[in-house]
Amino acid sequence: MWVITVFEKNTYRMFEFENELEASQALKGLKGSAILSFTK
Repeated sequence: MWVITVFEKNTYRMFEFENELEASQALKGLKGSAILSFTK
């Protein structure tokens, strides 16, 4: 599973994706600080 963590002013949001391509495309559309990570 691929996870994008988006850091905002006083909070954060997490989005889960099944594959890297889908997650990478979503990451390109985000503004601000974000991390893409992989977990089993």
